[in-house]
Amino acid sequence: MKYESAFEIIGPVMVGPSSSHTAGAVRIGNIARQLSEFEPAVVRFELMGSFAETYLGHGTDLALLAGVMGYTTFSDEVADAKKIAEERQLRYSFDTVPVGNFHPNSVRVILISEDNKELTLVASSLGGGKAEVQEIEKLPLKFTGEQPTLVFYHDDSIGFIADITLALTKRGYNIARFANERWNKGGKAISICVVDSVVSQSLLEEFNEEVPAITRSCFIQTV
Repeated sequence: MKYESAFEIIGPVMVGPSSSHTAGAVRIGNIARQLSEFEPAVVRFELMGSFAETYLGHGTDLALLAGVMGYTTFSDEVADAKKIAEERQLRYSFDTVPVGNFHPNSVRVILISEDNKELTLVASSLGGGKAEVQEIEKLPLKFTGEQPTLVFYHDDSIGFIADITLALTKRGYNIARFANERWNKGGKAISICVVDSVVSQSLLEEFNEEVPAITRSCFIQTV
């Protein structure tokens, strides 16, 4: 990952002894929350590497928990995340698990709703508060959320990429990066589209109507 300045290595000003273990962890949790279409009732964090060894001492547990409740690196509530989770009756657990061949500061986040909807992602904290998603639902889809990012769940069908590209282009959106993965040919797929400017909820709904292959879409951006 490229760093544009020394300030990106230092990371944002916030609570916690380490930008890797706090700011990056908040962003991971926050991305998971933005990706989910439901209010989580249960959250499981599976930690590996350095995260697994130091998460209690470095406040990574508070940071991840705050992120999945929608807080950001600028939120004063991060330090009180466990108290707030208790007030919201959010059930959570932290386990040390060999998640896979990822960066040492990586975690699998599993969000579950009361009616058993589920979202799973693996993400890494890369230093300086930077976070990078490694997998969504076991598909290798990398993005940071630093730039406006669209996530489309869709059917793997002929012309989908052309259709969504046209829908964005005719509304004046410049596509900085596009990635697509599928479970199998003609089955379900996920596409990541990084653009140069913010996309509103109403515009997402327009895309959903204009491109029938889309089953769900969401907009991600970290702060």
